[in-house]
Amino acid sequence: MTITQDTRPDVSYLDIQAAVGITKHMGGFQATDELLSLCHIGQAQEVLNVGCGIGVGPAYIARTYPCRVVGVDISEQMIAWSRQRAREEKVDDRVKFQAADVQDLPFESNRFDAVLVESVLAFVEDRQRALRECIRVLKPGGYVGLNETIWLTPPPPEMVRRTRAIVGPLDVPLKETWEAIWAGSGLEERVLSCHSVEGRSEIRDRIQWVGWRWALRGFYRLARLYLSSPAARQSIKDQMSTPPEAIEYFGFMLLTGRKAASAT
Repeated sequence: MTITQDTRPDVSYLDIQAAVGITKHMGGFQATDELLSLCHIGQAQEVLNVGCGIGVGPAYIARTYPCRVVGVDISEQMIAWSRQRAREEKVDDRVKFQAADVQDLPFESNRFDAVLVESVLAFVEDRQRALRECIRVLKPGGYVGLNETIWLTPPPPEMVRRTRAIVGPLDVPLKETWEAIWAGSGLEERVLSCHSVEGRSEIRDRIQWVGWRWALRGFYRLARLYLSSPAARQSIKDQMSTPPEAIEYFGFMLLTGRKAASAT
């Protein structure tokens, strides 16, 4: 995606990320490593990474484990960044990417040994349908792992309104919502854990996630975008004006589970 003029009334949080090539999820590599361990990625032959963003997750999995990785994202621009990342990290022989919607995955049933989804389903219209799709493409006995943003405690209504105004179609649930969804998922060996976040740690984790060189290039693109597009400039200002106290309400939840060996 290239944003140079005000050809649309609003430029969303996701538009900015796609334009500058910067994405992350809460918890950074530590959270991802925990998911990979719980999902037994060391035993997997083929892994699906849903919402792969700029490709950090798929490249990291391919560097760390002897498996093939398929990355999907709804954004064609993110897929382009992912392919560039895989080439730069020299893992493009074992990582493939394609555009896809998690609510309608273009894969046959019972294909993947593990499905990883990080910071995606809060942006999805029907998260239960999305979860069913992730389970459908999973092999019997395989694992699904999620890292999803939550409200740790109910926030003030004005904070919810402002967050949605800044970020766009974001529907952050309370942790109890995910607990109920996971209980009804049909998965076995379910594990759930809640985590709070700290502002400075999140900034550090974001830079570590994308890498210093990639981060510097992203910040350069962000500066150019800020100067070239009034609509993007306003969106960036709105995102940077998030009240500091909001971080006290945000957290993330790690969820993993195993598809029954008898499931088809």
